[in-house]
Amino acid sequence: MDKVLVSIAGFDPSAGAGVLLDMAVFRSFGFPGAGLLTAATAQNSRRVEAVRCLGGPFLHRQYQILVQDVAPAGIKVGMLGGKENIPVLGRILDDQRGLPIVVDPVFRSSSGRWLIEKRAVPSYLDRIKGRITLLTPNLDEAALISGRSLRRPEDMKEAARRVAERLAAPCLIKGGHLAREAVDVLYDGERCVLFRHKKKAKDVHGTGCFLSSSLLCYLVMKKPLVEACSLAIDLTQDAIHKARRLGKGRAVLSPF
Repeated sequence: MDKVLVSIAGFDPSAGAGVLLDMAVFRSFGFPGAGLLTAATAQNSRRVEAVRCLGGPFLHRQYQILVQDVAPAGIKVGMLGGKENIPVLGRILDDQRGLPIVVDPVFRSSSGRWLIEKRAVPSYLDRIKGRITLLTPNLDEAALISGRSLRRPEDMKEAARRVAERLAAPCLIKGGHLAREAVDVLYDGERCVLFRHKKKAKDVHGTGCFLSSSLLCYLVMKKPLVEACSLAIDLTQDAIHKARRLGKGRAVLSPF
């Protein structure tokens, strides 16, 4: 039986992020994908106009029906869409302990819109603590969780340690938007590993979704964490290089 990977994330009608992009990444690795929708958005390649959280009861019902038929081999969590979904996410993660679980904590859109209530972030972190394999925050998200400003790789190292301790799980901070260089920092609970790459001039939508869903695929393929991070970062950089602008705004990624 095929290993089915599950994305718990929002619906982006432009297909540049969220469940639709995750499904495409899973399929590019040869894995069937299933999606649990947390929220629907009205957005295009330029901005997020509106977000509608689908609510905890509906998210839980989606999950219950899915697992009656399918046994997940791994889970990627993206945009939660609202505080109503936090308790249900906790129950799902409790139910699937032992699986590779990668969380991309999408707190805000690239255009600055909050995608989960800021005051709900501590509750969100408590619900995922000790239940996940890896957290992949960007600089702003890592700064919010760690309580420190991130301007240099040294700042990122300390923040990754703080976040990992806060969540009892490894943390990979994405540093593609550092001012002078592009470097991602992994703290695996024992050491920090830096992944340096070229800064990209392109403004690309969905890189966080692409990276985290690729990482899940490599972890399900039994790659060690450091190797999985390295491979997923390289794959994402290649996808950024090949990204195309389909609308009037940011370029979008294609795993194919």
